[in-house]
Amino acid sequence: MEYRLCFDTIPEQFDKWRIHYSPELFEHIIAKTGIGRGTKVLELGPGTGQATEPILATGCDYTAIELGENFAEMLRRKYGGRENFSLINDDFITHDFGGAKFDFIYSAATIQWIPEDIAFSKTFELLESGGMLAMMYLHGDYQTPDPALFADIQKVYDAYFKPPTNYKGGFVYDNAVNYGFTGLETKYFKGRREYTADEYIQYIGTHSDHIMLEEPYRTPFFEGVYKAVMSHGGKVVYDDTYILKTVRKP
Repeated sequence: MEYRLCFDTIPEQFDKWRIHYSPELFEHIIAKTGIGRGTKVLELGPGTGQATEPILATGCDYTAIELGENFAEMLRRKYGGRENFSLINDDFITHDFGGAKFDFIYSAATIQWIPEDIAFSKTFELLESGGMLAMMYLHGDYQTPDPALFADIQKVYDAYFKPPTNYKGGFVYDNAVNYGFTGLETKYFKGRREYTADEYIQYIGTHSDHIMLEEPYRTPFFEGVYKAVMSHGGKVVYDDTYILKTVRKP
């Protein structure tokens, strides 16, 4: 199974435990772009809507393109009653948008699953002149809040974290400027999360390489992480940085 397809196998768990982005980040985007009624917006791979509501609530003409069938069904249940919501259940890589143009395209930790040349050249083509592409993602740090816990969890990873195939990334957000985009800007927004041991197991179980983990490693891995968390007070605290990168089509 492709890594980008594995999330769709756990829609309920994904919906409950995947992070939502900071309100300040969306306030910044909305103020910067003037998104609202009459604005045509495309979200790439919204999952189950972790970054959808704040944009949809502006009243913009919102379209989502989502590869996962289970994710698409959940999105319909959540937002299908909104007059300004539309959904394309298809692969962005191959989908023919039929000449449609958008004022704003955004991705919450999704665009990196698309080959860089397709991601940037196709979003560039889909944008109106002056339109913006926004890419947001999360850097979560639980080492700084508790170095000893981090060290013990890393021992479990070293011993048991052996997914059948390694995810090969390499997507470089800043390379958008190599495809005609201009005005690259990076903004940082802070957040904080706290999980119990049980909650933490559910959360990490939504990451692609963790979903792909198989026996005989899967059970001792998750049991080992659980025991490590319990031995350090039964909680994991994250200091989060939400990273927002924006570029424009001239």
